[in-house]
Amino acid sequence: MAAQAKASQLRSPGRYLLLASLGGAFIGVAVVLLLMVTGPLNTEHSAWTKLMQGLVFGVALTLVLFAGSELCTSNMMTMVQGLSRRRVSLVGAAMVIALSFVGNLLGSAVFAWLVHSAGVLDVAADPGNPAPGAAMLRSLLGTKLTESPEDLFFRGLLCNFLVCLTVWMAGRTRSDGAKIALVFWGLLAFVGSGFEHVVANMTCFSLGLFARVPGVTAEAFANNLLFVGLGNLVGGGLLVGAIYSVIARPSAPKTAQHNSSAPAMASADTQTAVGTSTDKA
Repeated sequence: MAAQAKASQLRSPGRYLLLASLGGAFIGVAVVLLLMVTGPLNTEHSAWTKLMQGLVFGVALTLVLFAGSELCTSNMMTMVQGLSRRRVSLVGAAMVIALSFVGNLLGSAVFAWLVHSAGVLDVAADPGNPAPGAAMLRSLLGTKLTESPEDLFFRGLLCNFLVCLTVWMAGRTRSDGAKIALVFWGLLAFVGSGFEHVVANMTCFSLGLFARVPGVTAEAFANNLLFVGLGNLVGGGLLVGAIYSVIARPSAPKTAQHNSSAPAMASADTQTAVGTSTDKA
């Protein structure tokens, strides 16, 4: 089972931390793309800004799925499933989620530093005018700074509910084209709706700290990660991981299975998905 495989990777913590760092950097790629592509639209107060943000963000999970890395958000689903099926211990599940969180943060911060050093967000279309990418970053962080802990929690919950559903569905198909299509629609839904993803916020706040955006402090960063992370845990771990684990459990006695072949087939399909429906994250 995927949860057992992930727990076994903790025997090489350095390697696992590197995989998680790549996951943070891959999400960072999508964050920077979002800022650069939709910055000009935001400057013009375009009604298409949110939609365009959702359309471009799919590159994040596409990189994670096909290049291979670890994300704490999808691990929240995977490890809860492994825990509910008694394939991993509570300590093992917690360690996987915690180490992937640390690795994601490290990768996001390093990638943000590279982007800041490159100065791409400060590139202006016209000399003398504000850079659209930097302005988009300030606008995005300004919104996040005004959200209450309750807002952050529930937006995080809804976000990872959608993200883990996307990972779950992608694991149920062998077609690479289908996986890409599922990633596209799943991430469009969460980004376009304005939900909160803890790993994406790692890059956003890291960029804000390096650029010295007003109001962006280490305390504000930690506060965001805490409440969004808890929301992500509930959304991915309970609303997807735990629920599908319950659904996958056989409900009919063996003696009665010949009278319910269709439900039995559905149950078997779901059980297969529990073991295989995880990204490389």
